[in-house]
Amino acid sequence: MGDRPDPILRDQIFNNADSFAQTFDEAWKEHSLSDPEHGLENEAKLPLILERVSDHPFLKENPEMARQVAEFRLRLLGL
Repeated sequence: MGDRPDPILRDQIFNNADSFAQTFDEAWKEHSLSDPEHGLENEAKLPLILERVSDHPFLKENPEMARQVAEFRLRLLGL
């Protein structure tokens, strides 16, 4: 199926950090693919991606923890 997750699984959103991390990763990758020459540093890009996934239930209920998960993903993935 390539690099994209199974559409059935991608459409399942849960109110937990794992689900948020998957959604965040996908939004980050999609932004990078759609605008590879954006020239933004991670500090500037992070709020844009968080806004892009703002409807995720984990981000709505735990905004500080969601931001920490996002920052951890950036460090983990070396982005």
